[in-house]
Amino acid sequence: MTPRERILAALNFQPPDRLPKDLAGMRSTGVSAFTYQALRNALDLPTKPTRIHDTGQMLALPHTDVLDALGCDVVSVEGDGVTNAFEQPERWHDYDFNGRIPHAQVQNPADYHVDADGTIHQGPDTTMPSGAHVFESEHGGQPLLLNGDLPRPDLKKTRKQLDDGQLKDDQIKSLRETCRRIRQSTDRAVFLWGPTNLGISIHGFGGLAVFPVLCLEDPAYVHELHTLHLEYALKNVRALIPEISDCVDIVSTDADDWGNQLSLMASPDTFHDLYLPYRQKHNAEIHRLAPHLKTFLHSCGAIYEILDDILKSGTDILNPVQWPAGDRSAEQWKDKARGKMTLWGGGVNAQHTLPGGTLEQIADDVRQSVAVLAHDSGYVFANIHNLLAEIAPDRILTIYRTAAGI
Repeated sequence: MTPRERILAALNFQPPDRLPKDLAGMRSTGVSAFTYQALRNALDLPTKPTRIHDTGQMLALPHTDVLDALGCDVVSVEGDGVTNAFEQPERWHDYDFNGRIPHAQVQNPADYHVDADGTIHQGPDTTMPSGAHVFESEHGGQPLLLNGDLPRPDLKKTRKQLDDGQLKDDQIKSLRETCRRIRQSTDRAVFLWGPTNLGISIHGFGGLAVFPVLCLEDPAYVHELHTLHLEYALKNVRALIPEISDCVDIVSTDADDWGNQLSLMASPDTFHDLYLPYRQKHNAEIHRLAPHLKTFLHSCGAIYEILDDILKSGTDILNPVQWPAGDRSAEQWKDKARGKMTLWGGGVNAQHTLPGGTLEQIADDVRQSVAVLAHDSGYVFANIHNLLAEIAPDRILTIYRTAAGI
């Protein structure tokens, strides 16, 4: 099978010739820019620029020689046309983050400035202190104050923002041309991350402390807000999907972290009443326009209790498969999804075994996880979320080489 055929077999619950694998098909299956060159060295690959496509999480966009060496079957294209399927030298400019990442490149070096103590600023509100590996802001940019009236987006202003953000003809044309070039240049599956996002999330309007409470206090308002976002998401879908559906295999619908380490961020009833109807309509329209196209939802944490409703939403693929959260198992997740929804990720216990175990323990964890998740197909291998700066290259090689031997 070609890599694309392998991915499509798994997504259609058919047996692939080997385990399909991903690295950086989207922004939660990636690798830290701080470890990327060390990974290249461990793979005996020559130095190439560390292209940082997500400068908040500081993620490297892997070159195709890394994908080749690790046996990965997916390339990425983002809503602005950035891809790793081929070189785009005109987009990338040198910036080494105060000497911390030699050979690094970003799209907009002017976005950063450095304090005397080594703190790097990106824009007015986010910083990366010396020694840190990601940019941060107070409370992760999500206020924790719950006294007084809860902040809520003004619907008139929201409509104007959404109207201003509608995809323009030139954006669609440019993205279409990029996707067609990708299809001609690679036999890997093509994953479009944005810009068709539905844009509704339990943390997206005011933060994780605020919006779940607002869902309880004023569900009528939340319905209005979600109806508005769906209206514009469907406009984007109808404008874009017919133009790129022959060049893309997977499209993101949203990134919505419904779980923490132990439980849901809001009740299953909240998901069922305030989210499920909108996700159903969004997925249904994409599938109407392009029946072969697979939709992808990213949702972190202990979300086992809403898996049935995620299935009802028409979602084809769920990531990151954080089965250790909430005292659940890979077996329980697989039993819910088997033959109905592809699981993408979950290949190793990322918070315990991967950083703290021996290489042998990591390999055992991969073998046990994959044996469960890949049974009956419907599975693409990746870590649970990104490979962080603290994860040494020998651990990354262990998970991918173990997966390659399964």
